[in-house]
Amino acid sequence: MNVQRISAQARVQSRALAVNPVLATATALLAALALTVAMAMQALAADLPDFTQLAAKASAAVVNINTTKTVTVKGPNLQQFFRFHPKDSPFGDFFDQFDKFFGQQGKPRSQKQRSLGSGFIISPDGYVVTNNHVIADADEIMVSLRGNDDKAQSYKAEIVGRDPETDLALLKIDAKGDLPVLSFGDSDKLKVGQWVMAIGNPFGLDHTVTAGIVSAKGRIIGSGPFDDFIQTDASINPGNSGGPLINLDGEVVGINSAIIASGQGIGFAIPSTMAERIIGQLKEHKKIKRGWIGVTIQDVDENAAKALGLDEPKGALVSSVMEGQPAAKGGVKTGDVIVEVNGEAVDSSSDLLRRIASLAPGDKAHLKVWRKGTTKRLTVVLGERDTKLLAQQGQGDQGDQGQVAQVLGLSARPVTDKEAQALGLEAAQGLLVTQVDGDSAAAQADVRPGDVILEVNQQAVSTVEAMRSVVEHDGKDKGVVMLLIKRQGQNVFRTIPLDDGK
Repeated sequence: MNVQRISAQARVQSRALAVNPVLATATALLAALALTVAMAMQALAADLPDFTQLAAKASAAVVNINTTKTVTVKGPNLQQFFRFHPKDSPFGDFFDQFDKFFGQQGKPRSQKQRSLGSGFIISPDGYVVTNNHVIADADEIMVSLRGNDDKAQSYKAEIVGRDPETDLALLKIDAKGDLPVLSFGDSDKLKVGQWVMAIGNPFGLDHTVTAGIVSAKGRIIGSGPFDDFIQTDASINPGNSGGPLINLDGEVVGINSAIIASGQGIGFAIPSTMAERIIGQLKEHKKIKRGWIGVTIQDVDENAAKALGLDEPKGALVSSVMEGQPAAKGGVKTGDVIVEVNGEAVDSSSDLLRRIASLAPGDKAHLKVWRKGTTKRLTVVLGERDTKLLAQQGQGDQGDQGQVAQVLGLSARPVTDKEAQALGLEAAQGLLVTQVDGDSAAAQADVRPGDVILEVNQQAVSTVEAMRSVVEHDGKDKGVVMLLIKRQGQNVFRTIPLDDGK
């Protein structure tokens, strides 16, 4: 809307209506209102970002990644499809000849499969960042750059290193001259509502630019152990994977990685602070080395916080400590709640996992833990993360002899010597859950038959009477009981709220 045109129209209308003072006054007010609205719209438009220069500059460093890999497929079995006549039919000779020529059709065969993705250049000598899933199992990787004349230039890429756990990969191409680059920004400084721009090759549409805002931070979508995604409503589609998410300063604040197929305007990017650290390690060592303390952990819910005497449900609850691992050597115990690492608060189990993994083997992790109503300071020298140590042990047979009693809607009895080893126990200890009522509080808390209850409210129990005593006294006082359970060789905590202490 043109402000000068509105002003001219208002002056003409005022002169024409001068003979009618009331109407003239009303018209003048309407003209003033229209002028005010027009000026407000112009001011609003002036505040909106202009992405033209940003897109032109950043697009030069964004690349198209084409991969080829060999896959095995099983073709249709034409022999079985057409053999619908018996051997002694008039067509028997025909199908005998058919077998000779087409009898191999149903066997597996290899074929080439192609896929598309995106990436971006981070150094003038040709290092390219993308997603691991874009190049995983590829036989050949081709990286296409947009030249000065807008003609694509393709180069064969080599894998420098990749990290499946964060879905990141680093490639290298040999191209003549200095290449345009993008630099990493600080994703920790991003705020929800801040403008961002995504560039990539969705559905093979070269150098597509979309814009939106940061919708949320710290999203966990179940794609890996270190989920900490930026959510954005900037359009991200298949083929965008590996492309950059850019702030208004032209810095990469995320690597576009995932979408929700059924959701519109919901895309996820790996934060640049995580990506920059991982890419740096891949460039230097070609692999990732992560810190490790050797514990299994879970979140602290409201009931667990109540049972543990915590003011709020935060921290990582240690459900088991692996023998001989760094945490055990550093004095961490089952039932501890880790609330800080190196002075930084730990809000959840995933938060602890990310913080420890961001440190290197050999580093010292200074932990603040909550233990039975008091805080303690512990120092753990980190080992190297090894996923083999996370493998669970199988569960053995369950006996059916011994004492049984009803507590919290479950039947439990002491573990026998013969059962201990099969249940993953060092000795006969705790109570074996033999039955859980379907509608009981124990069932709702995910207590299962075959679980071994080791502690109730952090007090060891070896008899049903001991368990009942803790429930009726400490449990009644707190309004909740927390069970330490051995399940399939691993420790887990389960909390059961009590109604009126019952």
